[in-house]
Amino acid sequence: MKKFPIEQVYKILARETATYKVPIVDLVAVQTSDPAKVLIATILSARTKDETTSAACKKLFKRVHTVADLRKVTLKQLEKLIYPVGFYKTKARHLKKLPVVLDKKFGGVIPSTVEELIELPGVGRKTANLVVVVGFKKPGMCVDVHVHRISNRLGYISTKNPLQSEMALREKLPRRMWEVYNRMLVAFGQHLCRPVSPWCSGCPVKMDCKRVGVGKSR
Repeated sequence: MKKFPIEQVYKILARETATYKVPIVDLVAVQTSDPAKVLIATILSARTKDETTSAACKKLFKRVHTVADLRKVTLKQLEKLIYPVGFYKTKARHLKKLPVVLDKKFGGVIPSTVEELIELPGVGRKTANLVVVVGFKKPGMCVDVHVHRISNRLGYISTKNPLQSEMALREKLPRRMWEVYNRMLVAFGQHLCRPVSPWCSGCPVKMDCKRVGVGKSR
């Protein structure tokens, strides 16, 4: 079987997405080096458009500067501050529990490993990996629906869900690519390689994609 040209595809997509809009979590990281704000922004961003998350972060961070500050805001106030992010009531409850769990398990310090971060309320593997990469500048393999879909659509991996994709990419993808891979594929998935009607005719890596010409495309 022909080896997938990941180096070539990576370079092409890096150039292609260089001018794309920066995902909200990366934007927060540019504005602050505080892992706590990266953590909160990542929790809010789940299943929510970046524009909505950005607006919610601006409102929330005017009142909340540290995880401990979440104690000073009531649940109803939190709901109002982060509305209309997806599942805002559930996320508000997670944020209210965050300082309590953080104090109890980690002495009030944001942990820097995926295994520890997933012990926090509202934090799954995707969120944990993002915080590790963006908040702590450490290697992590963040896999969301875009990364899972595009990695499989290209034919680089063959997996059934994001967790399997994370493990497969940890095995196959050169570690030097990990930090940028998620950001790059999220942007690419939002602009061109969409779940429905991907814009294959304008795709810069279509020659390396096993799905070109399959299904509906533009």
